[in-house]
Amino acid sequence: MLGPNIPNGGKNLISKQLRKIREERGMSQNALAKELQLNGCDIDKNCITRIENNKRHVTDVELKAFVDVFGVDYGYFIDGTKGENTEGGLQ
Repeated sequence: MLGPNIPNGGKNLISKQLRKIREERGMSQNALAKELQLNGCDIDKNCITRIENNKRHVTDVELKAFVDVFGVDYGYFIDGTKGENTEGGLQ
């Protein structure tokens, strides 16, 4: 099964924003993976590497987990708008 046709030829829309916010927050990929796992999202460091390198699709459940962990709107990951998520998360 083929994934969606992404304009940049990659497999997801969030790769650059995910790396940017993770680095801004001073988190390693391992630390992010642990935080995601604590929030019920079964993802490891290798998955995060592949997402950030635009080599892996992102599910809606994973996107929600990123939003919850970082406390930003979905729009931040999709188009870079940085609204704060009122549900909490790491600040």
